[in-house]
Amino acid sequence: MAPAGRVVADTAVARLRLIRTTGIGPVTYRQLIARFGSAQAAIDALPTLAARGGGRVPRVADQTLVDREMAATARLGARYLFVDDPDYPRLLAETETAPPVLILRGDIAHATRPCIAMVGARNASAAACRFARELAHALAEAGTTVVSGVARGIDTAAHVGALGKPGTGTGSGGTIGVIASGIDIAYPPDNAALQDAIATHGLLLAEQPPGTEPKARNFPSRNRIIAGLSIGTVVVEAVPKSGSLITARLAAEQGREVMAVPGSPLDPRAQGCNLLIREGATLVQSAADILEQIRPFDSRSVRSPVDAYTGQDTGGGYPDDASEADRRAVADLLGPVPVGIDELVRQSHRAPAIVQLILLELELAGRLERHAGGRVSLIWAGSAG
Repeated sequence: MAPAGRVVADTAVARLRLIRTTGIGPVTYRQLIARFGSAQAAIDALPTLAARGGGRVPRVADQTLVDREMAATARLGARYLFVDDPDYPRLLAETETAPPVLILRGDIAHATRPCIAMVGARNASAAACRFARELAHALAEAGTTVVSGVARGIDTAAHVGALGKPGTGTGSGGTIGVIASGIDIAYPPDNAALQDAIATHGLLLAEQPPGTEPKARNFPSRNRIIAGLSIGTVVVEAVPKSGSLITARLAAEQGREVMAVPGSPLDPRAQGCNLLIREGATLVQSAADILEQIRPFDSRSVRSPVDAYTGQDTGGGYPDDASEADRRAVADLLGPVPVGIDELVRQSHRAPAIVQLILLELELAGRLERHAGGRVSLIWAGSAG
């Protein structure tokens, strides 16, 4: 029998190989682990599943590359946090697209306190930055953790305020920075010192492997983590079409509180916040407003990360296979327009577990794309019938 430490290491390698495999996202990873019980068993099953879906077998990440990634992570003084680890943030584990693994530097205890996301414009006004800094400082002093994305403008002000006395960037912490790059890449570069301060006094989180440069597609993924970690999201200043409003929308979809600071109708940077308030977001003028709004949620009983992550209803077990009639019934309902999985279950007259299996096969074959809100669409429908 292998030593216990070796078994744990092998499990981590297999999980990372599965996570880093192209085409396997958070939802697919969750379903594979739930169905097969381990990452290695899921890897072994990929050829069969992809063949049933009518496509090529996904190329599993090479173990040598994963070994290099793990060595780089260790050299940086960072560590992995898998979604079913006891320390994994519970609210984040409850979300449909919870990252299967996070890389962190700092103290994970900051994620166990009530978390409030604070986001806003990169080119924010001086007044808005000052307000965000003072608001974050008051929230940290009240025992909450301020979560943001380490961007310029409002993000920077929120982190600085939460780290200590407004304007100093020193103190005991109370902030989580979620970045769209590897844990070793500072973006923007002029926030390198701030990023190190967050890792030293707070908590720095990355979903991407070390060495990953920030790319446009990674920022919405980062935003979902910011919203998922938090009881509520506060938007301080933002234009109508911005990443900040994406974060607010994600928070609303997750059943979390959405709050906004009102601004002058003459300032375009305030239009997004005013729009959110008009649509039902809570108007915020002080830390007391935020604390009052989150108190009912904070007292809610939250499941453990394992229960939160694996507690979905599959409709009764995991079938080994689906019939060709089942596959045709589901595939015929799919097209380029995203449709809800619950609608597929309803119209196909198949059990949810059967529908999920067929969608998993199609996705692993490279023929299915998943969208927000539990919707799916075909990438290539040439053989859908």
